[in-house]
Amino acid sequence: MSQLDSAVKQLRSLSLTAAASQLATLVAKAEANEISYLGFVQSLAEHELLQRNVNRIQRHFKQAQFPSEKRLDQFDYRHQTTVTKRQISGLLDFSFIDERQNLIFIGPPGVGKTHLAIGIGHEAIQAGYKVLFKSALALVEELELAEMKGELKKRLTQLSKYDVLIIDELGYLPMSRQSRYNLFQLINSLYEYRSIILTTNKDFTSWGEFFHDDNVAVPIIDRVIHHSHVFMLGGESYRLKQKVNKT
Repeated sequence: MSQLDSAVKQLRSLSLTAAASQLATLVAKAEANEISYLGFVQSLAEHELLQRNVNRIQRHFKQAQFPSEKRLDQFDYRHQTTVTKRQISGLLDFSFIDERQNLIFIGPPGVGKTHLAIGIGHEAIQAGYKVLFKSALALVEELELAEMKGELKKRLTQLSKYDVLIIDELGYLPMSRQSRYNLFQLINSLYEYRSIILTTNKDFTSWGEFFHDDNVAVPIIDRVIHHSHVFMLGGESYRLKQKVNKT
């Protein structure tokens, strides 16, 4: 076994797989440019860290479970005049995550609520945060199943490991009493501990309608809007407008 092969094997045994895979190239570059020993070690470490960061971001994107690719640079602010690019860009220092604040997008279907939520989640992952996307329906069903198995507390703990939980389309369907209770347990467990990005088609005065219980709606609203940024989106459905323009 050559010295190079031996070094590659040793790097792999230390789980420095990125450095191992590029060792021959990095050695040749160091020799050609007469790089110092310290400079070579630094280049080796930089390559390993860079690849680990790339792998981490890819892993976090997969874990986020985004239903589609929605980027903020694709959002049409000309169509949605009730929120500005400056307002959204102002969120991208992610102080709202560090300060455990929530983002709430309220508006009718098709005005860009989900697009903004996914786009911000996308940028948050790039910045090093862990994000999970769930439709409200899927989340409620998931919590109900966990409760039936006696594993609700366990699932709540798993969800709280994400820096940001995106709950999409809350309010489109009525909820059972147990579902309301489970959702409250989730919101309560995340309160002032993790950030929520919430999209809904109903303003807070109408939440009692789909919860069918103001005694549940009020404490959920209280915890969601405390320390939150609320954006009211208006206008006609962007999807409908696109469809009409194509006909």
